[in-house]
Amino acid sequence: MGLFSRKELIGLDIGTSSLKLAQLKKTAKGYELVKAALKPLPQGVISEDEILDKEIVIETIKQLFQEQKVTTKDVATSVSGRSVIIKRIKLPAMSEDELEESIRFEAEQYIPFDINDVSLDFQIMQNPPKKDEGEMDVLLVAVKKERIQDLVSVVTKAGLNPAVIDIDVFALENQYEINHTHQEAGNYVVLLDIGADTTNMNILWEKETVFTRDASLGGNDYSKILQTSLGLSADQAERLKQGEYVEGVSADQVVPLRENFYEEIFSEIQRSFDYFRATSDNAPIGKILLSGGTSKVEGIDTALAHRFEIEVGKANPFQKIQINPNQFDTGWLTSVAPMMAVVVGLALRRVDDR
Repeated sequence: MGLFSRKELIGLDIGTSSLKLAQLKKTAKGYELVKAALKPLPQGVISEDEILDKEIVIETIKQLFQEQKVTTKDVATSVSGRSVIIKRIKLPAMSEDELEESIRFEAEQYIPFDINDVSLDFQIMQNPPKKDEGEMDVLLVAVKKERIQDLVSVVTKAGLNPAVIDIDVFALENQYEINHTHQEAGNYVVLLDIGADTTNMNILWEKETVFTRDASLGGNDYSKILQTSLGLSADQAERLKQGEYVEGVSADQVVPLRENFYEEIFSEIQRSFDYFRATSDNAPIGKILLSGGTSKVEGIDTALAHRFEIEVGKANPFQKIQINPNQFDTGWLTSVAPMMAVVVGLALRRVDDR
């Protein structure tokens, strides 16, 4: 799903702490990795999905594309956070053309923004968990036009064409689909991307989105806890997050702070699960797939599995993608894989996709 489209695209994920780039080539066997790169952004340039210093982001995008010798100008990028509303709604059964004509009226009942201030899109669900006679399930998406305009402006000024504007949670779904040939019948799968500022959740039923939620909580909150409690610099906090040694800091000091962070983020996840279960059937959640930079925090997957008593795995967006070991450092790809889930999903997009 994309909010608007204008060939094969470069995936560009503009995150709080870094830019990610991916390019894929369709082959007879699936997909082959052509380009993959990550470039850090200075702290504070993007906060809570708002681009605060556009010039730095524009220049960093230009540098990334030059360093990777990318000549393709058409990109797929994405948005998430408070400016995005996604709701699963039930409507009387109708054709897609009929829904196209009435979606604006229907959306006004569900969108907490002025309808004139948002771009709308929708998708009719093919395999909802429960089908009701005479009705259909529709995934309704609304994004503030101002947020889209900011993103388009930055990408365009970097000399690129924003051919597709997607949503982070749908990009996660895209990469899941090609890397997992089947989903265990009767169970939901949760795609959980924990970034620097935002946690994106997408719950799938038979590889189709049935529930999403973005929460303003991520790895930067853990960094602030470490900096404030231990008097550390931003760099020292980042190293501790990755399990590295920092002089003068013992494990006994770090463990309770890490557990405090886990409690914050797990409580937010629990609220999402509670709301989801209150509005869906009783089918169990079979697995959580973790991605995003914060998924690399030491022990977070084990703690998550223990808290929710659900199998937890780390997402690998390159799992089924052909990789030439002579072209890519496979060790580096393994290291950054959880951070590349969204951008791989974007690289799978095509201009004529719905």
